[in-house]
Parts: sequence; structure tokens; C-alpha cells
Amino acid sequence: MSMNFKAVGMRIREVRKTQKMSQADLAEYVEVSVNYISLIETAKKRVSLEVLVSTANALGVTVDNLLNGNLTNDTTECYSDMVKLIADCTSYERLMIYDVAAATKKSLRANDWVLRKDDLL
Repeated sequence: MSMNFKAVGMRIREVRKTQKMSQADLAEYVEVSVNYISLIETAKKRVSLEVLVSTANALGVTVDNLLNGNLTNDTTECYSDMVKLIADCTSYERLMIYDVAAATKKSLRANDWVLRKDDLL
């Protein structure tokens, strides 16, 4: 399995924006150029391990947080995102989100042959 640098870049951007940090601020802390941060966030450049660790430190998160979604056996990969998503929801909204997710899962499993066929192309 190859590393999903697009997911890592998106996660870096998401955390950076949540913390109201500019690319320039992050670049300064990590000691790289603003352009390099932009290239990492858009997955046009692969982030090195050293820069990834520095970025995690600058953002006050773990490297695990930035790599979320890259493990093939990670059953909790979206758990924290889902918790954040429903944190401010009413009971009714949570129920509706659950119903939509359950229906989506059922549909995906019922039509998995379509997905496997698309993966082969």
C-alpha cells in the first residue's frame, strides 16, 4: 500500500485552519517555505518524515492524527471525525445521520461488485 499524501495534506490543512494558523505561520515554525507548505497540503510534494514531525509539533497534534486514514486495518480511522461531526447535533439530527450512514453502508455492501469493478479499471 502506498502512502496517501493527499489525505495527509488535507489533514494538515484542516488542522491548520481549525487553529487559525496561516501557511506562513506554519512554514516559519517548521522552517520551510510557504510554497512548500502549499505543495504538501495539495499533495503536489511528498512530506518528509522530519517535516511531518515538525508540522505535528507546530500544530499541537500527534503524527498519528496527521496520518489518519493511511492504515489499512485502522477501524477507528474516522471515529474522531464522526464524533466532531455530531458533537453539536440534537438527538434527532444524530438519529438522522445514523440512519443515512446505515443506509449508505447497506447500499455499499449490496453493490460492492460495482466498486471492485471500478477499482480494476
